Amino acid sequence: MTNPTPLNVATDYFDALGRGDVPTLMGMLGTDVTWHQPGRNQFSGTHRGVDGVGRLLGGMMTASEGTFGLTVDGTMMVNGDQVAVPVRFAGRRDDASMDMSGVDLLTVVDGKIVAIHLFSADGEAEDAFWGAP
Repeated sequence: MTNPTPLNVATDYFDALGRGDVPTLMGMLGTDVTWHQPGRNQFSGTHRGVDGVGRLLGGMMTASEGTFGLTVDGTMMVNGDQVAVPVRFAGRRDDASMDMSGVDLLTVVDGKIVAIHLFSADGEAEDAFWGAP
């Protein structure tokens, strides 16, 4: 990335996510990143630091039996250092599945993602998919 604007960082982040390029994705996070996962499920709450986010994402892949995926589903919108990204995410496990829209709100400072806030269209369905805490 030659110009680390918030939009360029967000674009590169979601490109890496789409490729399954975890090392690149994790390298885009600030050391003290905070990830705010909504709901009342086993993954809900605030996850701190690159290691905390790595554990969260690994847990989601395990719980979804490797099927969890996310794609950008509209135009990214920038307001200063924040980028709102409409997304579609889905996963399957055993006899449960989830497929819904959401918004990921990234805060980018000095070319690094320092905060991620997630919003889902159907929190109850997402909670049911991920399971109780």
